[in-house]
Amino acid sequence: MKQNTSQRYAVIGDLVGSRQQTSRAAVQKHLLTALQQVNARLPDAVQKLEPTIGDEIQGVYADLHDALYATVLVRLALPEGMDCRFGIGAGELESVGSSAYGLIQDGQAWWSARKAIDEAEARGRNFPGLRTRIVRDGSEKGDVVNAYLLCRDTIVSDFDGRQRRIALGVLDGKKLAQIADEEGISTSAVSQRYRAGVSVLVESIAEVP
Repeated sequence: MKQNTSQRYAVIGDLVGSRQQTSRAAVQKHLLTALQQVNARLPDAVQKLEPTIGDEIQGVYADLHDALYATVLVRLALPEGMDCRFGIGAGELESVGSSAYGLIQDGQAWWSARKAIDEAEARGRNFPGLRTRIVRDGSEKGDVVNAYLLCRDTIVSDFDGRQRRIALGVLDGKKLAQIADEEGISTSAVSQRYRAGVSVLVESIAEVP
């Protein structure tokens, strides 16, 4: 019997190009570390991001802002050379039972998230920087969030490892001078990296309601 129906944002992620990595053990270690960092930054997740099968991860959020934020945080927390594709689905989420691995879930949110990640992969052939897509009511006719994600993802896809770390540091409230000390470079060098895309990303995240 179905129960616990509610409106949620389901997130499905899949590592990009992981099979080309030389060490599968290192890939999984880096992924788990990144997910721990993201989950610590978003403690109010309905269901924290966790690996499921193979290179896939899943999580659930109560609002759009946290779902969008989680997807970009994973990308920033992964080391250079690793990346992740995401599908976000909005709708009802139902717990239909349980197993040794936890709750068994079903519902529109998961179906839409699966459709969204397939769309992200397909559209990525024409837009190589695209990593995230959302499917929700009416989005088949166009969705301003998908327009935002295309621009946001393209910016992040051009980041090197240092820019990812700078972005995470700024999002955590660190000053550029502190980040410079951690990176072992000058504050002016961090400032240059910050202005080269990181500042736009940080501002765009702050603008999402």
